[in-house]
Amino acid sequence: MTDFLDRILEIFISDLLPETEISVSKGNKIFGAFALKKNYDFLCIGTNNEIINPLFHGEVSTIFNLFKKNNINPKDYYFVSSHQPCSLCLSAIAWAGFDNFYYLFPYEDTKNSFNIPHDLKILEEIFNIKKGNYIKSNKYWDSFFIIEEVNKINDDFTKNNLLQKIKKINESYLELSKKYQKNKENNNIPLN
Repeated sequence: MTDFLDRILEIFISDLLPETEISVSKGNKIFGAFALKKNYDFLCIGTNNEIINPLFHGEVSTIFNLFKKNNINPKDYYFVSSHQPCSLCLSAIAWAGFDNFYYLFPYEDTKNSFNIPHDLKILEEIFNIKKGNYIKSNKYWDSFFIIEEVNKINDDFTKNNLLQKIKKINESYLELSKKYQKNKENNNIPLN
């Protein structure tokens, strides 16, 4: 598990964050995701592209990118999202056939730290799910909060190393969020 967590945090730093920076510079939100083959081979990435289509969330873009490849079995992949997936993306992950997903930032961070409250509002208003408390392990997939997984590690040195990477990633997302918030009125995204 330690190697897996280190691998996904490295993909955040080296691949997802640079792509997210490009996406945010175009006016998109900060959300992104990637698919990692269960043998840890990195396969594809996606970022939010709501300026083109309001349904092109980071997770949905990743799924589109993955299925452009041949002979894909989603059960062979880990699905990793920057933020806890919204109701649209939860459904997309299930419909695509993934049996898992991991996320770095929970809904409360999305709402409070990144000032994007729509995930929690939609879950509550449409699905009557309070505080994002959907069933985290169900017949479609098991979901995992990356920070909780890191905190299960018994080796303090390894855990602290991973937590430092998470801190670096968090700082980068906070900066990207500031850029998005500053320019969001000009992007024509319905729920900005």
